[in-house]
Amino acid sequence: MEISARLAEEFKIKPAYAENIVKLIDDGNTIPFIARYRKEMHGNLDDQILREFADRLTYLRNLEKRKGEVGGAIEEQGKMTKEIAAALAEAKTLTEVEDIYRPYKQKKKTRATVAMAKGLEPLADIIQAQTVTEGTAQELAAPYISEEKGVKSAKEALDGAKDIIAERISDEAELRKKLRRIMLKQGEISTKLSEDKENAGTYEMYRDYAEPVSEIKSHRVLAINRGEAEGCLKVKIEFDKAFGTRICCAYAVKPGSVTSHLVEEAAADAYERLIFPSLEREIRAYLTEQASEQAIKMFEVNLRPLLMQPPLKGKVVLGYDPAYRTGCKLAVVNPQGTVLYKTVIYPTPPHNKVAESAEILKKIIRQYGVEVISIGNGTASKESEIFVAQTLKELGMNVSYIVVSEAGASVYSASKLGAEEFPDYDVAERSAVSIARRLQDPLAELIKIDPKSIGVGQYQHDMPQNRLDSVLEGVLEDCVNSVGVDLNTASVSLLKYVAGLNAGIAKNIVKYRDENGRFRTRKEILNVSKLGEKAFEQCAGFLRISDGENILDNTAVHPESYKSAEALLALFGYTDEDVREGKIKDLPDRIRQKGEESVAAACGMGVPTMRDVVAELLKPGRDIRDALPKPVLRADIMNIGDLKVGMELTGTVRNVADFGVFVDIGVHQDGLVHISEITDKFIRHPSDVLKVGQIVKVRVIGVDLKRNRIALSMKSMEKQKKNA
Repeated sequence: MEISARLAEEFKIKPAYAENIVKLIDDGNTIPFIARYRKEMHGNLDDQILREFADRLTYLRNLEKRKGEVGGAIEEQGKMTKEIAAALAEAKTLTEVEDIYRPYKQKKKTRATVAMAKGLEPLADIIQAQTVTEGTAQELAAPYISEEKGVKSAKEALDGAKDIIAERISDEAELRKKLRRIMLKQGEISTKLSEDKENAGTYEMYRDYAEPVSEIKSHRVLAINRGEAEGCLKVKIEFDKAFGTRICCAYAVKPGSVTSHLVEEAAADAYERLIFPSLEREIRAYLTEQASEQAIKMFEVNLRPLLMQPPLKGKVVLGYDPAYRTGCKLAVVNPQGTVLYKTVIYPTPPHNKVAESAEILKKIIRQYGVEVISIGNGTASKESEIFVAQTLKELGMNVSYIVVSEAGASVYSASKLGAEEFPDYDVAERSAVSIARRLQDPLAELIKIDPKSIGVGQYQHDMPQNRLDSVLEGVLEDCVNSVGVDLNTASVSLLKYVAGLNAGIAKNIVKYRDENGRFRTRKEILNVSKLGEKAFEQCAGFLRISDGENILDNTAVHPESYKSAEALLALFGYTDEDVREGKIKDLPDRIRQKGEESVAAACGMGVPTMRDVVAELLKPGRDIRDALPKPVLRADIMNIGDLKVGMELTGTVRNVADFGVFVDIGVHQDGLVHISEITDKFIRHPSDVLKVGQIVKVRVIGVDLKRNRIALSMKSMEKQKKNA
């Protein structure tokens, strides 16, 4: 089956769509561009599906390449047969291909290769054939005794022959495939605490633990792997040895020959010495790969909504970076993100200059019209929140605050980018600016930070880094392009993720902007060094120019569709000014009355593209994030000691894991909603119903002050009462 046909089958799309996507990718088109501007060619698939398609395309192409390499290597040895060729053609995974190649691989020194060097391969052939029915095995071995070759007795000859047979059995692709499948279904992964580790700590639950391989959850696999890497745990795969041996014997032994018992012994040796240890490693690797993919997927699931949190527009924000000894750093940032003022106050221990700090804070709020205070959730955050809440009460103005995650702020502050942006600021002052800006525009600020430092993943440093980086780059790219970028204000950090651009071209855009002033049209970016027609095609639709010469430049309408968009407006008697003034609200109704397909055809575009064009014309300059729930601002203060079982609170989802979600309820300790407490209905995974940044109603069902743990529930009141 051709790759495109297989992809069509796997992704349940029309074969023509699969062929189109493959061609679009091969022609150098980016995923955001394909998703947004080539909908007619792929049936309106979203960017996430298209990325999965691209990943699968790469895998299948690598598979075909490897099949060719293996086939060529076997051909060179003169051992290719119709059966091997057919098996290679049918192989659906790289593991199957490697199983087929295993017998023909150049091997390092093994017991079998040593026996072959002693000339015992012909004896192994006779024994394995199991056709001799008379005489004894010792008689068969006698001709192979040779002092010169180091075979001193019939027993040594037979042992060497069995080593050869054992290796042959262990290389049988079908046998390995069968055993692997059974072990995945029936095997167990077991752990024990290392004898020299009396204090189990984090790994207490794995002190003497076992779970079916088929059922173990990804986060437990990663926890076990880390425990093993730290020398705290001993891990192994448990499987019925007698059962595994019987399967090998049933595969290899033919009863009735004088050599059958030798083949049985070789099969048992093959299982215990060669097959089981090899499959144990494979299964551990498989579990790790699956767990890593799931962890990366969860990282992706959490990162996307975190980046896409709605911006707090039009507000003067005070960024507050809490600390003890070095003081709390403050930075006032205007609605455009420009720093207006910065200072340090000392309301926390050991200084405790509360009154003096309060007066400074009040003065800053009044002088700069601060509307929201963004407090980092790091060291001294609780004391800072209490101080801010009390000061705001005394001030008596309409000012609120929010505690935000400062994960990654210190990474940005100490980075080359942070130093370039604020060369005269110290590290903590840059953090205060970042804490303010990430409330104003989370995407624009968080894009500057390595995603692994943003604080929404699990075991991210244990992941295959290339794969993790690739997936996270895709998330960043999708988020930036789905929102769009203001060409006249965007930083290099944002621009480099626009489809078709890279860091070098992004720097050239900013340099051109600095030297020549604002861009007036999208076409003008073709004057930027190293930005050619292909890059323009890919990036143009994702760049915005507010107050430009053409209203369409402030929309996601691609320049290639400008003529069609203008024809659409003209068809119904609208002008650009009507678009600017929002006087085309009845356009969708008028299109429906005339018929979507006929209107699209008259304007020279497909129906999906026309729908996108209409949506953009209705709201030029729109930000898709504006439709999302805004962050919860506070004016009061609460801590974990104030919580009581039964309290109902509003919180924000901070992280989604396989076993539940962590919710910020404003007490500096996120509460856990276990998967069993998320909804009255059965769900397979928390991400089915919840995402990072979502505002939720929760009920306190448990408070453990000693361990600083909060248990929450989102189940309905009626259900709770019935269970009570």
